[in-house]
Amino acid sequence: MRWGMVIDVRRCVGCQTCTIACKQEHGLPAELQWRFVADCEVGEYPDVRRVFLPMQCMHCAEPPCVPVCPTGASRRREDGIVWIDYAACVGCGYCAVACPYHARHLSRTTDGYFEHPTPSEQASAHPERRGVMTKCTFCKERVDAGREAGYVAGVDPEATPMCAVACIAGAILFGDLDDPTSAISQRLAASGAVPLMPECGTQPSVYYIAE
Repeated sequence: MRWGMVIDVRRCVGCQTCTIACKQEHGLPAELQWRFVADCEVGEYPDVRRVFLPMQCMHCAEPPCVPVCPTGASRRREDGIVWIDYAACVGCGYCAVACPYHARHLSRTTDGYFEHPTPSEQASAHPERRGVMTKCTFCKERVDAGREAGYVAGVDPEATPMCAVACIAGAILFGDLDDPTSAISQRLAASGAVPLMPECGTQPSVYYIAE
């Protein structure tokens, strides 16, 4: 089993709904966002077009962020999810320097959007994230809990990352890359989707359909 995503750039409208859904799901402070949608211009003048490129942790099979961590806080699960043990992280930032996708972020504070935390911010607060590196986790707690409850990851919303659930254009597909019968494997085989920056040799688990 290896979790991954296929993102259809042709469908993305740049609405940033996935960005906000991620912030809400994980109770991220005002300064942090684990994913964003880059607004890009491709081509050469006058033949140019606008492309929206959702960016996040690529959950690489060979993550350069893992071996550089001096405390072992940066880890990769057997199912391919790369995550951080906050209790072991010292916030040195080595992993952020090593990541070619700029997917790691230092959480300097847990402050919310207002002078005093709102009830919802208090309910979703994560004080353990202060002073540590953070990143997209493929909503591993959501996926794990959903599967334990009998839901199918990538099919049922209860076991699927919130960014994929919230995407209004259906541009984000999540599932098991090692299962040839899964929707994501079939889409990957039929679409010719490619990873970003394959020359880095990280073997990302996130693929993009651009053409």
